[in-house]
Amino acid sequence: MRVWIDLTNSPHVLVMRPLIEALRADGHQVEVTARDFAQTVALCERFGIDCEVIGRHRGARPAAKAVGLVDRSAALARWARGRRFDIALGHGSNDVTVAAWALRIPRTTMFDYEWATVQHTVNCRLAQAVVVPEYIPPERLHRYGAKGKIRQYPGLKEEYYLADFEPDPGIIDQLGLSPDEPIAVVRTPPSVSLYHRFENDLFAQVLAALRGQAQTVVLPRVAEQRAELERAGDFIVPERAIDAQSLIAYADLVVSAGGTMNREAVALGTPAYTTFEGRPGAVDDALIAEGRLMRLTSAEEVRVVKRKRGPDSGRVRRDPRLLLKLALAPLRERNPYTTV
Repeated sequence: MRVWIDLTNSPHVLVMRPLIEALRADGHQVEVTARDFAQTVALCERFGIDCEVIGRHRGARPAAKAVGLVDRSAALARWARGRRFDIALGHGSNDVTVAAWALRIPRTTMFDYEWATVQHTVNCRLAQAVVVPEYIPPERLHRYGAKGKIRQYPGLKEEYYLADFEPDPGIIDQLGLSPDEPIAVVRTPPSVSLYHRFENDLFAQVLAALRGQAQTVVLPRVAEQRAELERAGDFIVPERAIDAQSLIAYADLVVSAGGTMNREAVALGTPAYTTFEGRPGAVDDALIAEGRLMRLTSAEEVRVVKRKRGPDSGRVRRDPRLLLKLALAPLRERNPYTTV
């Protein structure tokens, strides 16, 4: 079987890595394309994922995103034509869904935040399978054209791709941290996303509140954020993609305005605060209701306490082959006797 996987943002590399490994372990051929955005390409290099870099992020404005979708989808279709792929997979990549649809390649989309309206309207209508967490009520996706295509999995996607993960203590020395002092990890707001168009004032206040409380590592998303943080000083800003999961595992607090890093903290048993100011998704709502994630409404609530770590820290590990089985649903529906 020939499988095409497209990666358009940093978290997609993490989600797809164990699926790529499982497919290759089963003898299938996997080819990967990646968009030059955030740390996507750098993470591919770190995990040893060979990829064809095609296209770049065109900016946050709707018109720019539309141009980017058309241009990159066309470029992907030109690249994929004649390669005889059996299926195309993406996590939040509408580019690969459009390109695969144009080439009549079976296709699956995956995501875990249901309110990215423009993206999901494209992906859900053109994909043949829509793989999402059980936390998301299926009826929320029907308006996107997903009715009859939804395949749900229990838990968090992070519990699947971190199932084989063991933290590397070398990250502490790499960043010049002291293991005896509190460590806070902060992820900048996804300011280039359509669902988060405004400045997050709370985020800036949180950074100020962390001064003096903890060794604070800030992970920017784009170059502009990095430059601003470096001017501010007082924070550790890695120059390149790092082993963020190990850093989170050894941290005493994680604060993120996005979703993936907070959910990684939840999966690894690290206290996490969300400062997300967009429309909350079902996954975060459920984690907050379960007490596994805390919503931060004021910087005064930020308190970093050196935590004690026990065996496995209450982690939940799930088999990524379940995600793979759901993602390959279009092939089984096409041929009920297939063994994939």
